[in-house]
Amino acid sequence: MTWADEVFGRRNFDIGHSRALPWKRRPRSTALLAALADPNRGFDAVVIGEPQRAFYGNQFGNTFPFFTHYGVPLWVPEVGGAIDPDNEAHDMIMSVFGGVSKGERNRVRIRVRSAMAAQARLEGRFLGGRPPYGYMIIDLGPHPNPAKATDGKRLHGLAPNPATFWVVQRIFREFLAGKGFFAIAEGLTADGIPCPSAHDPARNSHRSGIAWSKSAVRVILTNPRYTGRQVWNKQRKDETLLDLEDVTLGYTTTLRWNTQDKWIVSDKIVHTPLVDDETFAQAQDIIASRTRVHAAPGVERTSNLYLLRGAFICFDCERRMQGNWSHGEAYHRCRYPAEYALANRIQHPRNIYLRERDVLGPLDHWLAKMFAPHRLDDTIDLLAAAQNLSPTPATGHALRAESARNIITDCDAKLATHRAALEAGADPTVVTQWITQTQADRTRAEAELRAAQQARTGHLTRDDIATLARGHCDLVKVLADAEPAHRAALYQQLGLILTYDSGKQKVLVEMNLNQHFPRTRGLTVGVRGGT
Repeated sequence: MTWADEVFGRRNFDIGHSRALPWKRRPRSTALLAALADPNRGFDAVVIGEPQRAFYGNQFGNTFPFFTHYGVPLWVPEVGGAIDPDNEAHDMIMSVFGGVSKGERNRVRIRVRSAMAAQARLEGRFLGGRPPYGYMIIDLGPHPNPAKATDGKRLHGLAPNPATFWVVQRIFREFLAGKGFFAIAEGLTADGIPCPSAHDPARNSHRSGIAWSKSAVRVILTNPRYTGRQVWNKQRKDETLLDLEDVTLGYTTTLRWNTQDKWIVSDKIVHTPLVDDETFAQAQDIIASRTRVHAAPGVERTSNLYLLRGAFICFDCERRMQGNWSHGEAYHRCRYPAEYALANRIQHPRNIYLRERDVLGPLDHWLAKMFAPHRLDDTIDLLAAAQNLSPTPATGHALRAESARNIITDCDAKLATHRAALEAGADPTVVTQWITQTQADRTRAEAELRAAQQARTGHLTRDDIATLARGHCDLVKVLADAEPAHRAALYQQLGLILTYDSGKQKVLVEMNLNQHFPRTRGLTVGVRGGT
């Protein structure tokens, strides 16, 4: 009896999952690998009917050793029986199938993208995705492809949204009248008009929706869709390694923005325009005249080094402060009110600046004192007490775990929906992309859940803490004499979190030597003449 006969009957293997995913990330394949290790597995051999779909690239070389180790024959019709691990011809044949599989997938991807680009440019067809602010999706009737229409597929397009289309027109009018991005955002917020993320919170759960931002206004003013033309290819999907430490886990899909010259814009107007071509062109000319000139091609900008990059937190809004190089020195700033039209909703200075040099001296002095030989035992006791007494870490890890569980549940629901769509006759290429992305999100959430559970239960002993603390003593000793790049790396290893209170001109220093440690509070450093 074979694995396919017992578990799958005559069904395909791993339906709905891309062949590019390694076996460890395909549910049925993972189940098969686990079954190989079971002495009571209930089958004698495994038969692969189409090796070019089961093995992609070098997957055969990463998978077949499991079959050899557990003594389970792997049968492939093309070799006339079971694969012989000592037969070079068999190994070469399977390698060829892996290459053929990879080439076939690349050809399919090129054909699909070419077809979608032609449909967007020549027909102006709406190819999916969320509608831009000011529009909504409407049904345009049966699909023009007779076969797809028979399957019940419908064609969709864009139409003005009565609740928001006038806001887009107002933004263009005010911009051409001389108002800037921020002034427009201030006016919209003051008038109580919900920003795009507040208008559609279900799709923007990662944003607060508190107010209009300059970036939201700019995106609307630069979107050619408001002229009635379809736009496609604003984003691309790049494949990046899921884990640099284990390349056999394969790649995950990451969305990145394309430059405007790579956008595909339809040749004709295909939906109701919110602004005319002349208005849109005038807006683009104004934006271009205000745009900062970038470095010429081939000329690299100067890269400035921030010793405490990413370590500063603004006390007022709890957002990470940005690095800013000014007059030859490193500063860290928070311009939250300059980016978002707050309309007096929170108290926050317009600009918060902090010079890095003002913090480095007191910070190094505190670190040297904390890790001095005669103070080291007290420091270790402090770290141990913070771990045992502070409820914050456990709460934080619990929230991380709960968030990861919610993502996994959401991904499972999406996978079920995607598979139902596939069974209902949806486009397999599109649905497979959805499933692959959702599976990658689920894998990341599972890793986050495991890390949170380990961190929550993984309190270190005092001896463990002492080993870590003494290991960092040498780092502190070399801070003053280290090269800037090495010094920045040392600060990062110490896990410093610096919360800047601009009202008191104080910086609260917290330290996290290890991911299992809670943040251990140190001293409050005075800056700009503070005590």
